[in-house]
Amino acid sequence: MKKHFKALTLVPALVGALVISLPAQARLSPEPIHNQTLTEVVDTLQQGHYNKVAIDDALSSKLLDRYLERLDPGRSYFYAADIAEFEPLRNQLDDQLLAGDLSAAYNIFNRFEKRQLERLDYVIQRLENDSVDYDFSVDESIDLSREEAPWIESEANMDDLWRRRVKNALLSLKLADKTIEEAREVLLKRYRTQKQRAEQAKSEDVFQTYVNSLTAELDPHTQYFSPVTAESFKINMSLSLEGIGAVLSSEDEMTKIVKLVPAGPAEKSGQLKAADKIVGVAQGEDGEFEDIIGWRLDDVVQLIRGPKDTVVRLQVIPSDAVNQTTRKTVRLVRSKVKLEEQAAKSRVLEVEHGGETHRLGVITIPTFYIDFAALQSGDPNYKSTTRDVHKLIDELKQQQVEGLVIDLRNNGGGSLREANELVGLFISRGPTVQIRDPEDRIDILGDFDPDVAWNGPMTVLINRLSASASEIFAGAIQDYNRGLIVGSRSFGKGTVQVVEPIDHGQIKLTHSKFYRISGESTQDKGVVPDIALPTLYDEDEIGESALDSALPWDKVRPVRYGHFPSFDNMLPELEKRHQQRTAEDPDFNFMEEQIAHLKEKKASTRVTLNEEKLKQERDSTESWLLNAENRRRSAKGEPPVESLTALDEELPKDDDGMPINQEAEAILKEGAAITLDMIDLSERLATAQQTPPLLKRAE
Repeated sequence: MKKHFKALTLVPALVGALVISLPAQARLSPEPIHNQTLTEVVDTLQQGHYNKVAIDDALSSKLLDRYLERLDPGRSYFYAADIAEFEPLRNQLDDQLLAGDLSAAYNIFNRFEKRQLERLDYVIQRLENDSVDYDFSVDESIDLSREEAPWIESEANMDDLWRRRVKNALLSLKLADKTIEEAREVLLKRYRTQKQRAEQAKSEDVFQTYVNSLTAELDPHTQYFSPVTAESFKINMSLSLEGIGAVLSSEDEMTKIVKLVPAGPAEKSGQLKAADKIVGVAQGEDGEFEDIIGWRLDDVVQLIRGPKDTVVRLQVIPSDAVNQTTRKTVRLVRSKVKLEEQAAKSRVLEVEHGGETHRLGVITIPTFYIDFAALQSGDPNYKSTTRDVHKLIDELKQQQVEGLVIDLRNNGGGSLREANELVGLFISRGPTVQIRDPEDRIDILGDFDPDVAWNGPMTVLINRLSASASEIFAGAIQDYNRGLIVGSRSFGKGTVQVVEPIDHGQIKLTHSKFYRISGESTQDKGVVPDIALPTLYDEDEIGESALDSALPWDKVRPVRYGHFPSFDNMLPELEKRHQQRTAEDPDFNFMEEQIAHLKEKKASTRVTLNEEKLKQERDSTESWLLNAENRRRSAKGEPPVESLTALDEELPKDDDGMPINQEAEAILKEGAAITLDMIDLSERLATAQQTPPLLKRAE
């Protein structure tokens, strides 16, 4: 904007048109502390963010779009005329940021609030009107994905959109066995609650939304916390309140599960997964469900939290559901996650391979943990990932396992120190990771202990939820050729955040970036496995590359390091054997069928509002899933089941009575089989070349 400074002084009426038209309806305005805090936030971002932050016209334009998107992601409140009225601000918000001026942010919000209340009044009056006929035999539909839709031009078109939205919500509840009257009451309560919450919005809410629209343009992990949300952030980090062990976010007026906390109630239930959407919450065994669609995220969190050992029930739309009418109820007992419950665990897996039974060790690491309090107090027996894994390896050696599988699936990271030290259990000495700061200074971490806990063959299992410290470990093992990486592409979280306190709240700021010793970043791209296995996680929905404004993948200079012999010569044969083996595997065939089916169904975002057609679609989906499950059961020599409900009762259970995920277990067994293939090929190549084996069996 600075290059247009003179033009600014000549067109105050153009900017004033927006400002003057709003005060009559304005309800909220910035408090003096907000103007001061905005200046401090901008200074902190410019001085501390990994990328050099330029407050200019380009950022201003993006900020306007982001703020409008955050307020109205479904383009269901603002009119095209509103957007046109905001357009003169496109190249002015940068100047306002530098001046600590929040007038535009609050003016836009006040217009949004006006439009929101208009819509809520419309649907409440419609639902209260007993003469309104909801004809579910009409052949019409609604597009639930409106992020790229044009802004609505007229009130008539807006009314029609909301008529369809109400009809869709009523139909979903009707197919969930509610009468129309019951469904109307549910929706009336939903929209009245939304209206009440809208009218209770505070100046602090507007400020936080606007500032986080700004931080979201820098990267998805930089975030401003007001004093109240900062306290909630501290509670989440310390796990000091009981809950279900899930990280949540808001998406399209619904509460979405971002990730499950290892060993938390949600993860241990086996019934929830990332990208599931929570639409209802009930207390106790028989409490009435509270419809939470449209609720603020912090209010949802407060509803889910509660005293330890109490029951909370959730109504969930599974992430693999092909339409929004699918619901399932999940019962959880609130608990605080304890460090020992997140500890690494081992098992011996017996695998038939080449006509013989082989024993492989499996070590599952849910997170990279360390008991800092015990360490700092001088406790010689403090718990940490590396210490626990070392003990488990020693125990597995006593059981004479031939190889090792390190299972990092769903491991979202944790202690960088532990990821670094864990690599050291498998190499004698060497660098493990590079960290670059905003000044382009690079710090290299490494292992300086010559002792090796395991010198035998090893495989590392990863999936889309393996992130951060998991990617550092897997990347180092891959760069050293120390073991094979098997599974699906990892999350791609290759940045480091620090928390900076400011006078009014705090900022979680992306400050550094991870690089592998090969020079490649783990950011965005993640770790690509040597042998890829199917995954039900959609990369377009989950992972760093699915997040807006994610920092890009790039490279720095590699560091000098020794490495083990390459697997390149055996990878084609490993891939061939893997394909041959899984071509007839019932679980792998089921996964491939499910992936193709979900991809086909999710290609369309339109939902029919015709009851019979929607029932047919639902029944067709359930029939397809039941038939696919029975094909799998038949291939395994198991009797078919008559319903999906009966299937739940037939699922294998673990020692705690929790269902075993058949797909996850199949992936693990295939990872073990690939490990045995690797050992076999190493010995065959050595015999053919009359050289020592590339990999020797564990000693």
